[in-house]
Amino acid sequence: MDGRVVRRSGTRIGPAAGRERGSVPQVTAGGWTGQRPGEGATEILITRAEIETRVRELGRILSAEYEGRRPVFVGLLKGSLLFLADLVRAASVGPEIDFMSISSYGDRTSSSGSVRLLRDLDRDIFDRDVVVVEDIIDSGLSLSYIRDNLLARRPRSLSIVTLLDKPDRRRAPVAVDHVGFTIPDRFVVGYGLDYRQRYRGLPHIAVLDAEEIGAAGEGA
Repeated sequence: MDGRVVRRSGTRIGPAAGRERGSVPQVTAGGWTGQRPGEGATEILITRAEIETRVRELGRILSAEYEGRRPVFVGLLKGSLLFLADLVRAASVGPEIDFMSISSYGDRTSSSGSVRLLRDLDRDIFDRDVVVVEDIIDSGLSLSYIRDNLLARRPRSLSIVTLLDKPDRRRAPVAVDHVGFTIPDRFVVGYGLDYRQRYRGLPHIAVLDAEEIGAAGEGA
């Protein structure tokens, strides 16, 4: 694909996957940043400053793509909430906001493969430009479900932006238009991402200690 918007069943899907891949920051390991990663976390993988910079860049990209239009940003609860809020402020197009919620993790650290819709959109997206805002993509199962669900409603266009992409975990192919950071296969928390509803408030992305996951599992 060369980055052109493509059409499938009356809906434009795009930009094509990989358009921003060459400029996506590749994160391999964290380091000492002068900040504490948070109780139960071992290291900071992506700093607050790095997140802020990248979100502004994504906001400028989306502003250019949707200039003169008013897209609907669909946040996937609960993990995308902080990313969505900052992205809306960084985009100059004045998007509308809606939410969906699905369940595929529960208290697990990996997707169960079974996806349930817990909360649906409040509005009709027929013939609207829709931007799905996700916190992290790993297996691709949840996002593939969301994508097919939204395409069935015949939006004018549908694109996907994620803060984090973990391609080593992919089990279902899914086209992602804009990626904040590509990260290794490690369980991360912070900036909206949680483990058992903890760590969402961390201002950075941190790696969760394996012992913390094991202790929580023993207490379940």
